[in-house]
Amino acid sequence: MNKQNINHLNASGNRVLVRVDFNVPLDKASHITDDTRIQAALPTIMHLRAQGAAIILMSHLGRPKGVDPAQSLKPAAARLSELLDAGVAFAPDCVGAEVEALAKALRPSEVLLLENLRFHKEEEKNDPDFAKQLAALGDVYVNDAFGSAHRAHASTEAVAHFLPAYGGFLMEREINFLGRILTNPAHPLVAILGGAKISDKLPVITNLLPLVDKLIIGGGMANTFFKAQGLAMGDSLVEDTALAAARTILENSGDKLVLPIDVVVADKFAADAATQVCGVNEVSAGWRILDIGPKTADAYAAILKNAKMVVWNGPMGVFEFAAFANGTNKVAIAVAAASEAGAITVIGGGDSVAAIEQSGLADKITHISTGGGASLEFLEGKVLPGVAVLPEG
Repeated sequence: MNKQNINHLNASGNRVLVRVDFNVPLDKASHITDDTRIQAALPTIMHLRAQGAAIILMSHLGRPKGVDPAQSLKPAAARLSELLDAGVAFAPDCVGAEVEALAKALRPSEVLLLENLRFHKEEEKNDPDFAKQLAALGDVYVNDAFGSAHRAHASTEAVAHFLPAYGGFLMEREINFLGRILTNPAHPLVAILGGAKISDKLPVITNLLPLVDKLIIGGGMANTFFKAQGLAMGDSLVEDTALAAARTILENSGDKLVLPIDVVVADKFAADAATQVCGVNEVSAGWRILDIGPKTADAYAAILKNAKMVVWNGPMGVFEFAAFANGTNKVAIAVAAASEAGAITVIGGGDSVAAIEQSGLADKITHISTGGGASLEFLEGKVLPGVAVLPEG
């Protein structure tokens, strides 16, 4: 998938309207607790500044119902100013006469961040008139918000019909790495899928199974596969409505699908729960599976050792609790080792990214997707509106 990107753009003298993903977590005092998404946009912003463009940034934050000062992007403007070591102006809205005046007054290499797009309901409705108002702020449109590309919103889809449109550097990296998994993977290709619910991952399992050499399963979703095989799961999370789908996958996956062989069980869902390790066929009543076991972690590491390409989405257990983080941490170590041995490694999904950051191994990974839901939908084979609207390069 080759989309027109800012390498094809001479932005000098232009006002460039850039959709970024500054949907960052804030604490109760409106302090940013993780600036990863702002950092990810820096290459595109710095490139445009170096070219002498006047830069108008737009983003959403959270899910406000109308104007909500607690979900203002003002803290993002302050943090971006620190990272750029340059002033970043902040607009009190994202459309309107005052905002247009601020955009037109920008000088080359200056940066303006607009207020939260979702303060206007027209944003999520992909309203063309709202998109026209956004487009009036710039001469050129750049989308660098892959994390919002699965939404057909005014700032991600409609605006691209009113201005020359390009992908930013982050968008390009996301498309290239995720696209290669689907269209030109290196083999052995190993996918690792975890998380609580199998229903969340059924489309991606279905899409990836024909492509991968091994598909490793962890997290609560493994329990549904076990119950589909007739195993007792005690008090473990199981999706009974997905049992038929799990049986179909088991029947059609051959030797590609790899399930845990042992698990860590707990007597309650709590950080201080009593724990024990047992086989997957030994889960007693009153106990629940909260992590993969040590034998499973070793088996998964052995598979990953030979991989040439790895894609990982979802933790192996309730890694937020230290007692159930071992499986996820061991997989993180194995993925990082595969990367150091020459494999292309791609991690997507908020919990997976949090786990690799927590392990201190993020710098060993080839590509960490900022996409969350967008990366998952991409791997499902869905067309993402914010990508589809960009012209071919």
